[in-house]
Amino acid sequence: MKTLLGTKVGMTQILGEDGVAIPVTLIKAGPVTVTQVKTVESDGYTAVQIGYGEGKNLSNAVSGHVKKAGVTPKVIREVRLDEVGEQKIGDNFDVSIFEVGDSVNVTGTSKGKGFAGTIKRHNYNRQRKTHGGKGNTRKVGSIGSMYPQKIFKGKTMAGHMGHEQVTVRNLTVAYIDVAGSVLGIKGAVPGPRKGIVTIKGEEK
Repeated sequence: MKTLLGTKVGMTQILGEDGVAIPVTLIKAGPVTVTQVKTVESDGYTAVQIGYGEGKNLSNAVSGHVKKAGVTPKVIREVRLDEVGEQKIGDNFDVSIFEVGDSVNVTGTSKGKGFAGTIKRHNYNRQRKTHGGKGNTRKVGSIGSMYPQKIFKGKTMAGHMGHEQVTVRNLTVAYIDVAGSVLGIKGAVPGPRKGIVTIKGEEK
């Protein structure tokens, strides 16, 4: 199971062996602890639940759930698996499960943009400012026709933008610091700084 939880630190660049600067996103990843192992027999599907960080003021339900693992995690996530290997409650994983050059998928919550108009949210063109524009330069304009006298579902309009789960695939591990539990991922990782991300590698 090559999966870690981590906190996005920010971006920097490192120099490759050929002297080329590589842009990387630094992630404080792991260690994570297995808090539950789910099987088809007991739960109807196969998964491993992992906890990350140091939580405060956990509810009694969560405290009782993770008591056997001996941790008080801030974040708990579940990883679906085709089959459970040798993982058991209390096992720890850190950045050493990855190698430089590994291909990973990173999942996070994108930056929230609040209530955004159609120009920002859907790349609409603005209307002309002159010759009868009447100042309505960033309004939507017509949103339908006389027939069928309704607005079709999915019509691109103003509304809530961002703050949704995003997965960026096929990123590359470019840097590993085992002592500091830091991963350097080449490419753009979703979410703001201090955001929680899930790093999932391909099983070999």
